Amino acid sequence: MTNLSRRTVMQGLGVGAMATALAGLPVFAQDRTAIRIGYAISKTGANAAGAGITTTPNYLLWVDDVNKAGGIKLSKLGVTLPLEVTEYDDRSAAEETVRAIERLATQDNVDLILPTWGTGANLAAGPTFDRFGHPQLAATAVTDMAPQLAARWKHSFWMLGGGHDYANALVELLVKQRDAGTINNKVAIASVADGFGIDLSKAATPAFTEAGFELVYDKTYPLGTSDFAPIINEVSGLGADTFVAFSYPPDTFALTQQAVVADFSPKVFYLGVGTAFPIYPGIAGPNHNGVMGVGGIDPDSEAVAAYFERHIALNGQAPDSWASAITYASLEMLQQAIERVGDIDREAISAELSSGEFDTIIGKVKLVDNQLRSLWTVGQWQDGKFVGLAHTERDGSRDPVVPKPDWVPAT
Repeated sequence: MTNLSRRTVMQGLGVGAMATALAGLPVFAQDRTAIRIGYAISKTGANAAGAGITTTPNYLLWVDDVNKAGGIKLSKLGVTLPLEVTEYDDRSAAEETVRAIERLATQDNVDLILPTWGTGANLAAGPTFDRFGHPQLAATAVTDMAPQLAARWKHSFWMLGGGHDYANALVELLVKQRDAGTINNKVAIASVADGFGIDLSKAATPAFTEAGFELVYDKTYPLGTSDFAPIINEVSGLGADTFVAFSYPPDTFALTQQAVVADFSPKVFYLGVGTAFPIYPGIAGPNHNGVMGVGGIDPDSEAVAAYFERHIALNGQAPDSWASAITYASLEMLQQAIERVGDIDREAISAELSSGEFDTIIGKVKLVDNQLRSLWTVGQWQDGKFVGLAHTERDGSRDPVVPKPDWVPAT
């Protein structure tokens, strides 16, 4: 366990400013010099890459932003307090996530617990969050079970939608391209045999079939697969203009590189988690242009641009262009809910999150049955940015580029 509490509390608050802030407060407030938050996150293991790009940097940025602004106002206590952080490495194991949450709640006695990264881990942690009454802002979980989970776990909030949202949006986009004669009717699907891949594949297969596409390939591959040559070689001979992979970051990167080597360059090349990562253009080189995937942003949004600037300044890297902004927005919602309640009353905070409207970097947000329903679902790399595409009918959306440019041969 790495305890970041003292370093984080002091970030953005000088010693003199801290002393001034605490002077004259009631005894209870002087005893409580900070709002204690905790989280278990994947610092090591298979999920570390995703967590290290999407989740941890946004937690650090939020703490930095809050503390530089003086803290969070608790009007019922008459104080404004900074954030103090306790962090555990869940080692990319769901059971470690659950144990860490229990420790945060029962031994560390933190005021609020933030969620870990990934669909599987958030599903595993849901009962524990609910048992201890901590709001669970699941900003990196894609599941079609969200409506049922939100009803079962009243403190859970699902921010990325379900597999059907992404699958149906992709199919809708491709129907338009097929009907325009840009692509043919053949689609090949490969999906990782884990939470995200299973959920997306389960939704996509019937959606493509009902839309009249011919699925010439629809298979899963084991979690941890690194050699995709057998899949690429088989799919490349099937005549599909569209290749779809519901993949995790290591798979996304390997599929790109190995498709280039094999000169498998379909008109639509769509990948899963990791496509929107800022490191993807560095991995794909010039071949990132035109690649599609989950997510997207409005690159013309001033709020998003300012968020990108702060994120880069603090973390030394850009956020991803999908769940990063949603993760930060969920933290903005949490802060606004706390300040409206005026105290660390987790039941009241959860109720406010369920019913309130919030100003965030992604615009005004109001959850529907504890779910974020205004989503970017399909994005594409265009001119160095991973942009949301037109069919999402959101402000700032772009038209898709189909066919994508041919691969530049690997050197």
